[in-house]
Amino acid sequence: MKKIEAIIKPFKLDEVREALTELGIKGLTVTEVVGYGRQKGHTETYRGAEYQVDFLPKTKIELVVPDSLVERCVDIIQNMARTGKIGDGKIFVLDVQRAIRIRTGEENEEAI
Repeated sequence: MKKIEAIIKPFKLDEVREALTELGIKGLTVTEVVGYGRQKGHTETYRGAEYQVDFLPKTKIELVVPDSLVERCVDIIQNMARTGKIGDGKIFVLDVQRAIRIRTGEENEEAI
């Protein structure tokens, strides 16, 4: 099993979720986050005053999938979240040692 964490632009969430659902992914966790990378933030104007916004809003998607679905999930996220502009995000793939469904006690792939 692998955990996939993806940081994407917020407006791309629905496209990514729909494509993952079509693949058969039954659940994922979504968190609104802020951060910065190569974008380095941007300048905004409010009531005539300029100020620097260092942290930009992003969306973090987390899902745990069997090894057999990892590459397809990564491809979907990468293709659906891409705009071709700086700030499209990152995808991280991590090993999962154990998963347990609290309600039933099922473990590992049965738990996801």
